[in-house]
Amino acid sequence: MSELTPLTDEALNTLRGDFAQSGTNRLAMNAVTAAGIDKVARNYDRARLMQRRFSTIVDNGEATHQDRSGRCWLFSSLNVARFVAKKNMNLKEFEFSQNYAMYYDKLERVNYFLKDVAALVAAGEPSDSRLMQHLLADVMGDGGQWTMAMNVYKKYGAVPKDLFPETESSKNTGEMNIQLRHMLHTAVAHMYAADGDASKVEAIIADATAAGHRILTIHLGEPPVSFDWEWTDKDGEFHRDGEITPVEFWKKYVGPADLEDYVCLVDDPRTEHAKGKKIGIEHLGNVAGGDATEYLNVPNQFMKDCVKQILVEQGIPVWFGADCHPFMDRENGAWATDLFEYGRVYDVDFDLDKEARVRFGDSAMNHAMAFAGVDVADDGTTRRWRVENSWGAKIADKGYFTMSDDWFTEYVYEVAVPKALLPEEYQKALEEPATMLPAWDPMGALA
Repeated sequence: MSELTPLTDEALNTLRGDFAQSGTNRLAMNAVTAAGIDKVARNYDRARLMQRRFSTIVDNGEATHQDRSGRCWLFSSLNVARFVAKKNMNLKEFEFSQNYAMYYDKLERVNYFLKDVAALVAAGEPSDSRLMQHLLADVMGDGGQWTMAMNVYKKYGAVPKDLFPETESSKNTGEMNIQLRHMLHTAVAHMYAADGDASKVEAIIADATAAGHRILTIHLGEPPVSFDWEWTDKDGEFHRDGEITPVEFWKKYVGPADLEDYVCLVDDPRTEHAKGKKIGIEHLGNVAGGDATEYLNVPNQFMKDCVKQILVEQGIPVWFGADCHPFMDRENGAWATDLFEYGRVYDVDFDLDKEARVRFGDSAMNHAMAFAGVDVADDGTTRRWRVENSWGAKIADKGYFTMSDDWFTEYVYEVAVPKALLPEEYQKALEEPATMLPAWDPMGALA
């Protein structure tokens, strides 16, 4: 192992001299300090050639807005569901309550976390172990996965947005999450102090669950258990359902699409994880007793083929998870692997491939959206993708982004598709037990 040596004055002077000798470095410094790296590195030719035309478009109306929250996975899954609901109710515009979905997701996560940690404490897991410290640091974030969203909808259904609207805390979840996290950390500390007394631990769990319910209801409001549903469709015809529960509403207007039976495909590029096999993440979930968060690892091209088939033949949006930050033009709504030339500005060769980026912590899923269109060339190849985001309608193409096909290859990691699209070998693979990866594995990143 090499010795840890300081940066010397001599070495620093060499760096300064080398920088000063390059006119390109000076020019780059002048430009970036004045305008910022993205404006300087933006590839003008690539940007102006990014078309917003697609051979297939799935129109889902006005883009939604998750505000200052990490609820993209709920917004995007409900954006798929609202497309189905609008079609079934003949509505032009409709939106589900994301606040309702988050309320029950977080309430269930309180229970899931407490029961999960209690089992670890009982088994002698040290409080300073890597696993326990990861669980404590990660608890009560806003992110999630498709399967976790379906667990919520199956158990609690969904309601129209105007019946359980956004609150200050649903739009800006930071302070609420801090309080929930503090409460749960306190409960875990008390579990360790209970010295194995099962009755004390049960009481701690009960008290913390009640506290979680109070905190969530104070911040988000009290969700409806039933409601009167009536609407006028886009043809002017009035409809009345009468009193209906959220579960009944979900089953009636979204259930026929069988979203709950979708499977999650991932492109895990690491060679030790074979394609055509299931992987899962330990301790990742929200609803105790719900479906496990597992994926079928497949080639990226197979994911593309499934998404294209759904968009073109079924005409329904497709949920997906990606690393949204690289090469993103947020204001204009575009992703392409050559949209920004950072390496040219810095004179640095960023040469990591997808596998290396995952392996060395440079890339992971951090955002969920929905595909809402595709441009297919005459030879059947995909050229670009239309994406329904949840960052509001004031950016991009009224909230819709354009993704190049090469960006899909490099930065899309997960899609949710109907099980029926899978060939027989993949269907059989779904019946096999998943290879479980540790809680901190990058495939467990929450969108």
